[in-house]
Formats: sequence, C-alpha cells, structure tokens
Amino acid sequence: MPGDRLTLQDRQQIAAGLREELTYAAIGRLVGRPTSTVTREVMRNGGPRNYHADAAHRAGTRPTRQRRTAAPTSSPGRAGPGGRDPRLVEEADTQSMELMVQAGLPQMMARVLAALFTTDSGSLTSAELVRRLHVSPASISKAIGYLETQALIKRERDDHSRAERYAIDDDVAFQSIMAGARNQTQIAEACKTAARKLGTTTPAGARLENTSQFLLHVIDDLVRSAQHWHTIYPTHPRNTSETDD
Repeated sequence: MPGDRLTLQDRQQIAAGLREELTYAAIGRLVGRPTSTVTREVMRNGGPRNYHADAAHRAGTRPTRQRRTAAPTSSPGRAGPGGRDPRLVEEADTQSMELMVQAGLPQMMARVLAALFTTDSGSLTSAELVRRLHVSPASISKAIGYLETQALIKRERDDHSRAERYAIDDDVAFQSIMAGARNQTQIAEACKTAARKLGTTTPAGARLENTSQFLLHVIDDLVRSAQHWHTIYPTHPRNTSETDD
C-alpha cells in the first residue's frame, strides 16, 4: 500500500489531520504512509493552511504528461533562492524539516528553521517566511519565539528597512549544543539538590544522585568535545574563489 498512489480518502484524512494540527508523522500513521509522503503531498498542494483534499486529488490524478507540462521549469525568471530550481530548494526544505521533526522539534518550528538553513543569506524577514511557508504571521511569530529560547536563531535589523530579520548563525549547531548543555546542567543540579533532601541512602535519593552524576559527566564530555571540534571546523563556508598557494 505505501507504494500506491494516495486515494481521495487518504487525502481527506490528511486534511482532517491538518485541521487537528497533527504532526506529519501522526498523519502518516493514520493513512499508513511514510512521513515523507505526507510532507511532500501537503507541500505540493498549498501547505498545511491551504491544503484541500479534493483539489489535491485532482492534481494528483492528472495525466502524467499534463502534470509535467504544468510543472514549473528551471529558468532565470522562475529561479528559487540562490538561482536554484525551486523544486530542489523545496525538496531540501522538506528533508531538513522531516529530520528536525523526528529529532523532536515541533513541526512549525522545524519548517522555519529549515527555511533559514536552506537560504544562502541565513536570514529572512517575517513577511518572507510567511510567503515562503504559506502560513500566518502569528504562526511565524510563535515559531520564532520558541527558536530564540533554544538559541537556534537571533534577530537582526534589516539595513534597508525597519523590518527585523531572523537569522541563523553559521555555528548554530555549536550554540544549540551549548544551550542544551546549560539546560541539562540545571536538571542535574536540581536532581542533586532533591537527592540531598530525600537522603542519598533512600531508593529515591540514590536514583536522583545517580542521575545527577550521570548527567554531569556526560555534559562535561559533550561540552569538551563540542569546544574541541568548534575550533577545528570553520563556521563560515570556504570561499571557493580562493586558491591555495
């Protein structure tokens, strides 16, 4: 069944899942399809806010030759970010978002982060994100707030307008690891405090003490490793125009 085309009933279930704000993975389980299939289906047909089962089914069952004719072609006038084929950019966005969702990032936050990752400038305004993702400004604002608390993005002032730009650092992975380490350290310290209050000789106290020690040792190893590799790998892409002596 996963290899078969989506039926109208499948698409109706997808639409119902979107209305209930289910994740693509949850919708995939409902219709018995991979998350990637659901994601591509939704993104090809208006995005989560504009997906309509009947229209998507008509587009999906259109003869192959007709669909190929209607598909956007690569040309200077229709080029996507960085002059690339828009379909390739969309595919990179989708794949990145799927992996982020599987790693535990909420769906809308993953979509915003994936859009920033696949933009050469690494920054977009709220209006640009709204147009690119086909979602409301409120959805973008909520996602931005969450990503800021995770130290994944930052705000910048646009030099050419009053609009704020939301940017992703080139060393976002390092910053995210360090932010996570700080949060885990707080959890470890809280476990240690609770263990002392309950008594480390009690079963609950011993469990909390062991959890605290485990976390502190792992966090220390992780931070040391992150700092080491952060000094080795450059945070900015190498300029390909430069040549070695």
